[in-house]
Amino acid sequence: MDFNLTLDSESEVPLYRQLSIKIGDKIRLGEMALGERLPATRELAGLLGLNRTTVSAAYELLESEGLIAGHVGRGSFVTAGPATQATGVNWTSLLNRAEPPAVAPVTPGTVSLSFATSRPARDLFPLDDFRSSCASVLARSDLADILQLGSPSGYEPLRRYLLADAREQGVAGPGDDLIVTNGCQQALDLIGRVLVRPGDSVVVEDPVYPGLKSLFAEMGARLIGVAAGPDGFDAAAFEQVLSRERPRLVVVTPNFQNPTGNTLPLAARRALLAAARQARIPVIENDAYHDLRYEGEDLPAIKRLDDAGNTVLLRSFSKLSFPGLRVGWVVGPKPLLDRLRQAKQVADLHTDQLSQAVLLEFAGSGRLEAHRQRVLRAGAERLAATLEGCNRRLPPGTKVTHPQGGMNVWVRLPEPLDAGELLGRAQREGVSYLPGRWFAVSRFEPGALRLSFAGLTADEIGRGLAILGQVFHAELERSSRSSEPAPAMV
Repeated sequence: MDFNLTLDSESEVPLYRQLSIKIGDKIRLGEMALGERLPATRELAGLLGLNRTTVSAAYELLESEGLIAGHVGRGSFVTAGPATQATGVNWTSLLNRAEPPAVAPVTPGTVSLSFATSRPARDLFPLDDFRSSCASVLARSDLADILQLGSPSGYEPLRRYLLADAREQGVAGPGDDLIVTNGCQQALDLIGRVLVRPGDSVVVEDPVYPGLKSLFAEMGARLIGVAAGPDGFDAAAFEQVLSRERPRLVVVTPNFQNPTGNTLPLAARRALLAAARQARIPVIENDAYHDLRYEGEDLPAIKRLDDAGNTVLLRSFSKLSFPGLRVGWVVGPKPLLDRLRQAKQVADLHTDQLSQAVLLEFAGSGRLEAHRQRVLRAGAERLAATLEGCNRRLPPGTKVTHPQGGMNVWVRLPEPLDAGELLGRAQREGVSYLPGRWFAVSRFEPGALRLSFAGLTADEIGRGLAILGQVFHAELERSSRSSEPAPAMV
């Protein structure tokens, strides 16, 4: 098989994506046979003049798409045949061949300790309280109305409850409205649909949540990454971006950012807001983690600081209660919310009303607040276990963020360790995480990785970090030996 592929190093499409697309096309078109062995990552990297990490990332993506399968000690093999049949539809030719968005891989089933998914702990779900909330809703006299088609704005009792709470917190003014969405992800999607056109630039944090990066890339937006460091979003760098071009909007996660866990300080929030106001561009405040502060003082939302109506606030029940119910909301200026309402009606008519009614009952009964207190106690314990485990188990020179809440810790391993290349070894030992490349916008750090701790107990976190420490130390020792000069021949 000819693997003398041509890649464009000047393209905005990452090289690993270009490589995965070209190999994938060969598989779909039948130019590679079922069961055919692909070159080893080191071999193909040498042939194409690429970093081995780039080839590994391409193979990992192809495997997540079901086109190849990797076998330890034997290599990677084609597992799919041509996408066409003599009398069938040629789906390959019909599909949009534009660059597909990157999708983070699913943790293999053999992994028992996964730091890969940022989601609440299922062992903390208050199932009896949830059943009671469901029973209360099912016993209501207006149940038939709840089960009927509803408004794209959301289940009206829940919408009124959320809007009253937003006004009490000072994040909804006289010119604002609120709609209920299928989580913050749909809210971002709707905002992109009505505000972003192909070719528009969108400023995001770098590194950033992969779902956000994929969403805007799918829309044809050009992503501009601004560093998200220990103090959160770099407002000074943002001002430099604004001096060079005019972005369509900026998206920021001010509290416990995913993946770094960093929080934007008050002064930086004000500076970001002032710069965006001067440039007359909207700020999209993705505040999904705001309820998960384990220590320190709450900071005012950017929306609360904004007296000019330039900020749109996104929040959700998903990180605190039951992510499977998919209930979030948007607070923003009425003209925008009217347009989002229209886009939502086209997309899905409305968010499931039964889920909304149950969550309203869960919140209004006081059960949500009781659950939040349990989550905060568990989250604080699990974050402390993560930081302690990183400090004790990971190699010297490792840098770790120290969040005050949220679900994630960002780790930077010492050189020459590559978190992407080491993932396979960790998974074979039963532990998984997400390498930094899934979060990178323009600044790829080979040694970076995200540890999502909320779904594991403190004991599981300790065991998982002990295993990761062994894997990372072993590779550091191996690389140290391989770099030693050969003895002189006498």
